[in-house]
Amino acid sequence: MIKHATPDHPVHDLIARRWSPYGFDGRPVAREDVCALFEAARWAASSFNEQPWRYIVAVREDAAEFERLLSCLTPGNRSWAGSAPILALGVARLNFARNDAPNAVALHDLGLASGNLSVEATARGLHVHQMRGILPDRARELYGVPAGFDVVTALAIGYAAPAEDLAPPLRERDLAPRSRRPLGESVFSGAWGEAAGVLSSS
Repeated sequence: MIKHATPDHPVHDLIARRWSPYGFDGRPVAREDVCALFEAARWAASSFNEQPWRYIVAVREDAAEFERLLSCLTPGNRSWAGSAPILALGVARLNFARNDAPNAVALHDLGLASGNLSVEATARGLHVHQMRGILPDRARELYGVPAGFDVVTALAIGYAAPAEDLAPPLRERDLAPRSRRPLGESVFSGAWGEAAGVLSSS
């Protein structure tokens, strides 16, 4: 299943096709595809090339590890993300390695890396659903995440399941049209809330 965006301006097809399903069909993902996703994340831009991101990954084939990572999600997310063949936690180093100064864009750069990962996944027919509904303290304890690193998000990765195979609440979410607010409500110039003139066709 692919839910195309309906952009107001032409964008790359990978952006139009990227979306975050709640239903995964559980098919395993080839090792080369998994490596490619994290290689794409590896080449994201970052401040001073700090690369503050880290990922903790579990695949369904390793049942004990998969259940351990799944236990780091909130119950609501656990109920659907457990059908994905791959789970990951996105972690950010909060200070620069070179001088231990606070890195104000660490979370931003983790987001860029996960964005790269998501686009690469789309190119390979895969989907990524990122979520904040996690138990960071449990993840820190289970995986020995050191001080100075924050467990920020989780990612469910795999092939989207047909929406008709899902229970009603998830089916409705996956069938709902994709939407975004207009550009003029997000891109300003002159003053806050004033749509940027460059967006106007006149």
